[in-house]
Amino acid sequence: MTTDRKQFGFETTADEVLDGIDLTGKTILVTGGSSGLGAESARALASKGARVIITARDAEKARKVVAEIKQSTGAAVEVEELELGNLAAIRAFADRILARGETIDILINNAGVMACPQAKTDDGFEFQFGCNHLGHFLMTNLIAPVLADGGRVVCLSSAGHNLSPVVFDDIQFARRDYDKWLSYGQTKTANALFAVGLNKRLAGRGIEAFSVHPGAILTDLARHLTEADIKMFEDRLAAGTMTMKPVEQGAATQVFAATAPEIAGRGGSYLADSRIAEVTETGDDATTVKPYAVDPVLADRLWSVSEDLVGQRFAY
Repeated sequence: MTTDRKQFGFETTADEVLDGIDLTGKTILVTGGSSGLGAESARALASKGARVIITARDAEKARKVVAEIKQSTGAAVEVEELELGNLAAIRAFADRILARGETIDILINNAGVMACPQAKTDDGFEFQFGCNHLGHFLMTNLIAPVLADGGRVVCLSSAGHNLSPVVFDDIQFARRDYDKWLSYGQTKTANALFAVGLNKRLAGRGIEAFSVHPGAILTDLARHLTEADIKMFEDRLAAGTMTMKPVEQGAATQVFAATAPEIAGRGGSYLADSRIAEVTETGDDATTVKPYAVDPVLADRLWSVSEDLVGQRFAY
């Protein structure tokens, strides 16, 4: 029986989202595909006939995931090494992708870090902002020439965007005390704003960009959490103010954003639970989005700042 797409919600899985969808002949690039949501998204998409390229910092770990996906789906899956905290490595990766001369139909910017101790990327950027936003900003713009007209880009944001807007006066925490959660929240707002800015700039080619909140899922993203952080989440789970998803459900919204025909024309939107989220100032839950995370004026400001930081302008 075909899944009723109008009933998609919190418990919907990636496989259910893809029920009835044929991706034969499509090429899909998923960053951070060696574990968690990236690996599950790659598996689900490959099972529908897509050729999938996953990126990872640890290519050997990624190859094990690829082997498992190939065995379960019989699909073509490849690995490309990508370090999002190093601009030179990103440029080298983009050169390799462009040299293939292939078209990428769907790009899912899934990789990320969360609540890290204070650190800097190889290029001196605040680590979370550098990896979560600037790395994907540069990579996506560099490979934009081979994104398929009419394709899609999905940027993983989070309900964590509620923690902080982009603090343009001090993005790098140079003049304020570093707070790992405010830093993370700022990057998740930046991910959503990037989707808004990218959607505007690629509109002439029919490419749409979306941002998504996948849900609370236990993956390698949590590797930097302290005992106090874990206790905080355990308390929220016990109080019923937070509900966890398994990866099969967690990957659903990004797969939905990448493939769902019913959201065509809604590019720039933020999604949660496999549906477009309400924009509201008062909501702090996982199913709504703050206005500052989808504001086109702020998106343009972030775009300009990001170009300055990576040292390159992108003409569209």
